[in-house]
Amino acid sequence: MTSDIFSRLQRTFRSGRTKPLSWRRSQLDAMRRMLAENKQAIIEAVRADLGKPASETLLMEIDLVMDEARFVRRRMGMWSSRHPKPIHWLLQPAFGWTLAEPKGVALVISPWNYPVLLSLEPMVDAIAAGNAVCLKPSELSPTISHLLAELVARYLDPDAFAVVEGSPEETTALLEKPFDHIFYTGGGRVGRIVMEAAAKHLTPVTLELGGKSPCFVDHTVNLNTAARRIAWGKFTNAGQTCVAPDYVLATPDIAQMLADRIALAVTEFYGDDPRQSSDFARIVNERHFDRLTGLLADGGRLVCGGQTDRADRYIAPTVLFGTSPDAPVMREEIFGPILPILVVRDADAAIDFINERSRPLAAYVFSRDAETRKRFERDTSSGALGYAIPLGHLISSRLPFGGVGGSGIGAYHGKEGFKVFSHVKTVVDKPQFPDTLQVVYPPFTTLRQALIRIVAKLS
Repeated sequence: MTSDIFSRLQRTFRSGRTKPLSWRRSQLDAMRRMLAENKQAIIEAVRADLGKPASETLLMEIDLVMDEARFVRRRMGMWSSRHPKPIHWLLQPAFGWTLAEPKGVALVISPWNYPVLLSLEPMVDAIAAGNAVCLKPSELSPTISHLLAELVARYLDPDAFAVVEGSPEETTALLEKPFDHIFYTGGGRVGRIVMEAAAKHLTPVTLELGGKSPCFVDHTVNLNTAARRIAWGKFTNAGQTCVAPDYVLATPDIAQMLADRIALAVTEFYGDDPRQSSDFARIVNERHFDRLTGLLADGGRLVCGGQTDRADRYIAPTVLFGTSPDAPVMREEIFGPILPILVVRDADAAIDFINERSRPLAAYVFSRDAETRKRFERDTSSGALGYAIPLGHLISSRLPFGGVGGSGIGAYHGKEGFKVFSHVKTVVDKPQFPDTLQVVYPPFTTLRQALIRIVAKLS
């Protein structure tokens, strides 16, 4: 089946159907119409898989995809047009330019945690660049996966787009095909498998991975605001967000107060019993639930939360204080509603702590001290850096989104997304008359060598 799908998409691309801007605009318009006309069905499908609140699905998934489609639609003509470039003196008179052409057939492998956003936003960028796309959504969110397959077939060009549902076996079969670009969002273990498979065909890849995104807080900030923002960034989607604050590094003078105020923010957001709140999501499945509950052991003193219910896939928003750097919860990306708070001496100690570990997808700094901010910007490396705001860079089409090192390869959103699915072709045009290239034709006589030396000195 995967061979038939790939062949169909490849034929469509080679026919030239996906290249005209008018076709790209029609597909982006269809994507926005698909989301607008099926909002409630999408919300219900995501809730069935993740227990995600309707507002989160609307704001953090549907609306962001529609914004991306609107943003790139207005600009893709300019991005794909000719851009004049200066030409080396040796070729004068001549003209040069670059233009962006689609890569071909792209494979998008999306995760379960934001199954609409992380499936369709890369597709939007691929469409804007003029590609055909095969989407493989996660088998861990089967309800929304099936709905996306149905909607894409109904609204978008069925010869240019396909959704392949199913297990990892289907993903493995797809990776055997010579796609022109592979875009993968997920964990590092599978990211290595994707990259290894892509290498067999020399297929370029974009890997949006994860990591333990740190959050530093010192005494210069308003603790109430910091606590609410950290709680929002951490516990949205029950912590199942790749750029959620994974842990907090706080200075001794404010660490306990910060922990208490984050706990207070949890109550403000979700009530005394978050299990009863319609605004708090659930863990995706029992396997992830068991992994997360295992991380609670020896994680530090419990400030709030800690309650679990496997049958409901519920883990309360949990804050741990005084966590050891060697605790189980610090050995892997948490990807759940557990927030460890570690006490560090100062900003220097926090920077050293971060730099001793793999480079994260994001880092957050809550400090009003200009020198402290400058130190984090200069002396740490992460996919993105947020001052006093988690998740902020995820929301804007004007800001590239991507990782570094173990947290990813490449970036997308807006123009960066268009570029990732495009090949920038260089074109040079030199008139046949006058044939100024005669100066470099053999044989290199004494006169020609002298002319070359003179022109080289002038350039």
